[in-house]
Amino acid sequence: MENRKSSMVQTEIDSPSVKRAVFQEIMVTAYGGVLVVADVLLVLLKILYYIGEGIYRLFVPVEEKSVADEIVLITGAGRGIGKELALKYASLGAIVVCWDLNQEGNDETVNEINRISASKAYGYVCDVSNREEVFKAAEKVREEVGNVTILINNAGIMPCHAFLDHTPEEIKRIFDINVLAHCWTVQAFLPSMIQKNYGHIVALSSMTGIIGVANLVPYCASKFAVRGFMEALNEELRILNKEKTSNINFTTIYPYVVNTGLCKNPKFRFPDHLGMVSPKEAVAKIVQAQRRNDKEISIPTYWFHINKIIRCTPPSCMKQLVDFVDTNLYPDS
Repeated sequence: MENRKSSMVQTEIDSPSVKRAVFQEIMVTAYGGVLVVADVLLVLLKILYYIGEGIYRLFVPVEEKSVADEIVLITGAGRGIGKELALKYASLGAIVVCWDLNQEGNDETVNEINRISASKAYGYVCDVSNREEVFKAAEKVREEVGNVTILINNAGIMPCHAFLDHTPEEIKRIFDINVLAHCWTVQAFLPSMIQKNYGHIVALSSMTGIIGVANLVPYCASKFAVRGFMEALNEELRILNKEKTSNINFTTIYPYVVNTGLCKNPKFRFPDHLGMVSPKEAVAKIVQAQRRNDKEISIPTYWFHINKIIRCTPPSCMKQLVDFVDTNLYPDS
């Protein structure tokens, strides 16, 4: 009986239909393996291509696109980088929308643009940390100016003292303005950009969003969050637009210490070479990055590349570089 069963099993294995099925399964598996190898080779070729393109662009930058007649909304436009950005975009022919919580400073920016520039500027008082206020102001902008095509999230605060000296209210305020405000403004203006498949979002992070700094723990955390927010948002739209070319761009800026008054007690070992960056210099780089559709830049630009290289080394190497540069911020008095 046992021999008969074995003979029947062997007969089934030897049958043409079973052999054909086994052969087909082997071929499918082999074909799948070939496809994986082909995909790996294709990815490697693409990586090499984009590395070559990146090197080429170091010497031959992308031509800067025009911003004439674009509607540019800038948060924190009443002073510092925000004010200089508003003036710069107006000089390039853009229609500028200024948002700030400080009406006096915001009005000064708007009046200066309308006095010296052929471009038109509009001002709105808005607490960007308040989602309801953001959406109300955004609706006014749509009705009175039009759809925003370039959004620049610049507003931020930077209390400077030891982490344990921060109050809960202060920490919450830092994240409300430095992080959540980005969420509210993007939710307000991104839908029209998606509908038209056109727009640009610029976020001001900081070099402290790349490297942690003493006496700025919550601020650093907020700027790290901005980097993650922009990277994830960019990736989400890339996935959603896989079927077509997306004309919505994202740029994240990492300025070094900018002389806007936020840094009250800076410490520099090499002030002539690694000192404060002027607002005008920072703004020139920000506008250039936006007009070139750069994804990320630091100001000065070399810091971003130095950080990428040094991060490939043991953590102690980063500490040695930080100690050598010896740039820091003393607590606010």
